[in-house]
Amino acid sequence: MVDPEGAGKTPLLIVGGTRESRGVVCSASYETRKFGVRSAMPIATALRLCPDAMCVPVPGKACGAKSREIRAVLERFAPKVAGASIDEWYMDLSGTEGVYHHEPIADTAHRMREAVKRETGLSVSIGGGTNKLIAKLAVERAKPKPGTNADGVHIVPPGGEQAFLLTFTLAEIPLVGPKFQERLAALGMKTVPDVLRHDVPTLTRWLGEREAHWLWQRVHGVSDSEVETGGDAKSISRDETFPQDLRDDRDLQRELLALVTRAAFDLRGDGLAARTITVRIRDMDFRNRSAQRTLLEPVVSDRIILRVARELLAKLRVARRVPARLIGVALSSLAQDPKADQLTLFAAADPLSETDRDRALARTVDRVRERFGSKGILPAALTRNETH
Repeated sequence: MVDPEGAGKTPLLIVGGTRESRGVVCSASYETRKFGVRSAMPIATALRLCPDAMCVPVPGKACGAKSREIRAVLERFAPKVAGASIDEWYMDLSGTEGVYHHEPIADTAHRMREAVKRETGLSVSIGGGTNKLIAKLAVERAKPKPGTNADGVHIVPPGGEQAFLLTFTLAEIPLVGPKFQERLAALGMKTVPDVLRHDVPTLTRWLGEREAHWLWQRVHGVSDSEVETGGDAKSISRDETFPQDLRDDRDLQRELLALVTRAAFDLRGDGLAARTITVRIRDMDFRNRSAQRTLLEPVVSDRIILRVARELLAKLRVARRVPARLIGVALSSLAQDPKADQLTLFAAADPLSETDRDRALARTVDRVRERFGSKGILPAALTRNETH
């Protein structure tokens, strides 16, 4: 999560409207926040809390231009950048470890921050975590504020989510609104630790099944929301839901092979190449998990895509080995295949670099399928499955 930082010592409100209007606060300086002023608060309410605040109308065109400038910088660092608002962005850096030579994610974030400052003149804060909820909370801790040692970057490491959440009140958790806060406070719950003292059945008796389950996921840092870039299709994905949950790794690998075969064929048919490969699993308890990797160069061949996909599936299975209800593969960071009509002259030493043989084999298989149908030629593992 990336968010521009507030600045200045004058109590300042950026407002959607004027001091006398019924607009709302778009952004509030730290000085006004000390009085309880928050973004999205009605201007009249904000001014009752902080009468000396200076109201500045939103400079729409200038803000839009700066927003586009910042996003352009971020897109050089991440394969996926999604705007949460004009001044907030989510980035998905999953699978880019090789691109950044396995440097600590905090170092990458600091380089992003320096690039934005240098090229746009604006400072941003960056919060990182394993999902959007944790990143959203982390960016608040990243912002340099009086009395803190925050330096603009705060990364919550994998496995550190629960300890991080223990430091928050429920009012700070996104989407826990004022009315819900009142209900929870009446039950003696004002902080995340207050909720964690109770189990799900107890919360269900008090709040109902839907709200109890939602709150339980929130305070445990569970969020399946993905970074969606919107607009035109940004990926080619294929998935399969099983009539019965699959437990055996060999069965899952066979399903993965079938999905990669279909997705890679469609990728080449569209004249595209992909840099990012994602594997997604839905466990028996409906928990969605995914892993992805971004390669240095775009690829099209089944061999490379399958090799990466198998590594990602193994990583997911090691992390949580339970029966699976669904498996999916997505190819993203797409671009027109610059080598669609040519072959590489030399075989690269990197096992994840495509050779002329990889491409020649892939296109030969494509021609057979175009003539005889999708089952005209299949990987041996799938042929055995068809036979038996």
